[in-house]
Amino acid sequence: MKRFALSLLMPVLLLVDVGSSLAQDGLEYRLEATEITPGVWVVEGSTESFSRENGGNIVNTAFIETDVGVVVIDSGPSRRYGEAFRALIETTTGKSITHVLITHHHPDHAFGNQAFEPETLYMLPASRELLARDGDAFSDNMYRLVGDWMRGTEIVLPPNTLEPGEWQVGNRRFRLLELTGHTGSDLVVFDETSGVLFTADMLFYDRALTTPQSPGLDVWAAELEALEALPYRWVVPGHGPVVEGDVAFRQMQDYLAWLDRTLSQAATEGLSMMEVMNLPIPERFEGVAERRHELIRTTTHLYPHYEKAALALLPE
Repeated sequence: MKRFALSLLMPVLLLVDVGSSLAQDGLEYRLEATEITPGVWVVEGSTESFSRENGGNIVNTAFIETDVGVVVIDSGPSRRYGEAFRALIETTTGKSITHVLITHHHPDHAFGNQAFEPETLYMLPASRELLARDGDAFSDNMYRLVGDWMRGTEIVLPPNTLEPGEWQVGNRRFRLLELTGHTGSDLVVFDETSGVLFTADMLFYDRALTTPQSPGLDVWAAELEALEALPYRWVVPGHGPVVEGDVAFRQMQDYLAWLDRTLSQAATEGLSMMEVMNLPIPERFEGVAERRHELIRTTTHLYPHYEKAALALLPE
């Protein structure tokens, strides 16, 4: 088992500025790409929440070199992030981008689409529908949260769709999976050639999970168990450090189980939302960033379902 801070993993890091026209306002994404195994690069975001200080750069994006071009995983939170990311990819690989796979419709993963050629953009059909439905509302919220970092950002729906299953790009063999635990339509990309598993937001590590569109923690936990059975070596979570081995799965499953038990027991005891939001969080999760913030948000998202289930068990 290995855990790496990506900024320290490799001796050479590549820094790319957005460009002079955007840099004049002082808002620059200084993105760093790290090669975790030959031809597989990750750009790691912070584990914070969206803010004007971080410009929404809280997500892990990635790119994979093949002998026919580059496959990109997610486009980032804004047009200017996407532009910086694309420049970084081209500087690093010297190859053209053939595919940009958008794992789900949340803004930190899909709002950099503008920076890439439309014909390279791909998304699961159901996830694309969610982006069409929620994109404008997400955009309004992102402008409120991160301000001028979003200037010029528009919603771009990928014209191409993906289907789960085996997928070959040049000399790379991938397996595409559609899961539901995080948003209802979540793409997971397994690079079978290198053994790198790109879980997107089906897996958070050292960062509390987010639940605004989750169909339920029980669904999420069951899908994680199936996902862990894949023969991966490296894991790239949607948020948090890249790791080798199963440590990220262990933490996430433990956290999910605790959260599910806590909400269920609280509903059985008739606790109010405010009381649930202030319940103690076990010390073993001390290293999980944004844990209190996300407990508050998850309580608003999911606790009414637990209350309804608890009421259904009461005798008539």
